[in-house]
This record gives sequence, structure tokens and C-alpha cells, in this order.
Amino acid sequence: MATAASFDQTSRTVCVMDASGRLGSSIVHRLLQRGYSVHAAVQNHAAGKLSQSFEGLSCNNKKLKVFHSDPFDYHSILDALKGCCGLFYSFEPPSDQPTYDEFMADVEVRAAHNVLEACAQTNTIDKVVFTSSATTVIWSDSNSKAPDLDERNWSDLNFCRKFKLWQALSKTLAEKTAWALAMDRGVNMVTVNGGLLMSPDLTIANPYLKGAAEMYEDGVFVTVDLRFIVDTHIHVFEDIASYGRYLCFNHVINCNEDAVKLANKLLPPSQSSLPQSLGIHQQRISNKKLNKLMVAFDSKHRVD
Repeated sequence: MATAASFDQTSRTVCVMDASGRLGSSIVHRLLQRGYSVHAAVQNHAAGKLSQSFEGLSCNNKKLKVFHSDPFDYHSILDALKGCCGLFYSFEPPSDQPTYDEFMADVEVRAAHNVLEACAQTNTIDKVVFTSSATTVIWSDSNSKAPDLDERNWSDLNFCRKFKLWQALSKTLAEKTAWALAMDRGVNMVTVNGGLLMSPDLTIANPYLKGAAEMYEDGVFVTVDLRFIVDTHIHVFEDIASYGRYLCFNHVINCNEDAVKLANKLLPPSQSSLPQSLGIHQQRISNKKLNKLMVAFDSKHRVD
């Protein structure tokens, strides 16, 4: 988007970390298409996944550099950030601890701390886009009685622990850690708090789905398409007016038809039967802040 209120992406270099995941690799592809030079930072165990992710890339690969970067190795993060004006950061669980449990929060918080500290030490970094989750907003006793939830709301940590909502606990603690460090160290950061990512590899084991029935009944079960969340990341980076947190979703599952469609996607036919009518639940979560920002996203400058 070539306006006075956006970054000039010509000869810009940015880092994407972790670039091996579905979201990270898609952001890499889109950035290359938009003319950026990209440092794709991946954990060592993800090297094979990376080559698959970038297979068939039709862009100029001279603009793509791959870094093997461990979020628990501070110096490897610094190496990947060197010369970059921005970072797109999303957490990928380490290979030796792939599932969310009560210990994952410590892992994700340490990674977030290291990454933000490295950004603070890198003079060229102008902006950090930190991928978080809508689950950092929705889980709280008080939230269930509130009107529309938005970016001002936070999930309650004790509530998450009580009901073993480990993904929500981990994401909330990591995002709060990142914000505390960003404010203390003067790092310009925005977060994209995405709904359930509707990617082809989505399964019932996705930790976001813990508490799905309650999310549905509360009108806060939101999903997001891959293309939409990638566009959001790039737009909040390029728009100098972006600030704070952005709830990112483009669909709300709050009626029987939507619930059945999702169940059919996630479960085998023998297990996907739902009650004939689950009722319609009023949407109680708002993405107005993002919608206002995205209105200015000029489709002429998207590369398909």
C-alpha cells in the first residue's frame, strides 16, 4: 500500500520467525511477493519442513536467506535479525515438547522474552508484529457476563489454570511478557490475536479447540482463514498508524450449520454427529478495530 502512512517496502529486509509453521511460511511467501528481502528463521529440527514449505517458490530466491535460529539461543536470534527493519514472530512448539500442557507456558514465555530482548538490542528494528491468539481475550468468569469482548479484555490466568486451558494460559502469559518488555525497552510492537486458523492440516488435536463447546455457547468461537491473517500481519506492519492488539478473525461459529461443518472437517463421519439443533448464539466478540484498519488496505497492491 503506497501511502504516506505506510512503510516503503523497497529494499526493506524483514525477519520471519518461526518460518517453518503454516503461518510463518505463508508470511514469507507473501513478503517475497511484495518485494521484501526476507530472513526466514527456523528451528534446526524444522529444516526439512522448511524446504517443503518453500517448494515451488516462484520469487527471486536471492531475496530469501534461511537462518537456523533457536528461540532459546539469544545469539542465534540476533544473527537472524541483523540488518532487518522488522520482525514477524510466531511461536512454534519445540520438537521435544510438541503439545500444550502445564509446562508449555514457561517455554513460550522464555522464547518471547528472548525474542523481544534481541529486538531491543537490534538498532535497525522499527517494528515487531507478534502473533498471539484470541484465546488471550475470551477466558474469564467476568468475560462471560460482559458485552462484546475486544482487545481491551484479557483472559484470566487463574481461570485458565483451573480449567486446564493450557494454550490460552501460554499465549496470555507470553503476550503479557512481550508487552512488558516492549514497553520497558521501547520496542514498537503490535499483536495479531488470531482466531482458530482454518488451515488444511487442522485437526481435532489443535489446542485452540479446548473449551470449544463453551466458546460456541458464549458466542466467542472465532476462526480465521490463512490468507486473511497473513494479509493482517503485513498490513499492521506497513501501516504506521497501527498500534496495540488486533483481534483477527473473519468468521464466527455460532449456529448449528457452522458447528456441523466444522465437526465434519475435524472428525470421521462416525464421530461427527451433533445434536440436531444447537441453537444460535449471539456474537459477543468484536474485531472492529482491525476492520477499520483493513478498510484502507488497497487491493491493487496485493500480489495474488
